[in-house]
Amino acid sequence: QVQLVESGGDLVQPGGSLRLSCAASGFILDLYSIAWFRQAPGKEREGVACINYHDGNVYYADSMKGRVTISRDRDKATVNLQMSRLEAEDTAVYYCATDRAYTCLAITMPTISPHYWGQGTQVTVSS
Repeated sequence: QVQLVESGGDLVQPGGSLRLSCAASGFILDLYSIAWFRQAPGKEREGVACINYHDGNVYYADSMKGRVTISRDRDKATVNLQMSRLEAEDTAVYYCATDRAYTCLAITMPTISPHYWGQGTQVTVSS
């Protein structure tokens, strides 16, 4: 059974950094692409970044491009999202998601949504 568990969300000051982690289990990670999304209050969910677990190729949506790095840790079976220069507008619940058919090319296509989602982790950027 596919299971995704996000962690690392916190209250951070503007300009600060934060590292989110998505622990994945129940499936063969090398066969999947795993993506991070976010949803701010009153706004549509949007893609942030995606990684092909097999080859490590990464893809970024415009939402946080240049301020975010996605990576994988094979030993821990996690996908991490390192965020920097955070702004109040980055306040949102951040989710990781995947399914067998999902491709990272879809990270910029809001109508294409993976089937499996974690519970989300809250990131609040405020002074």
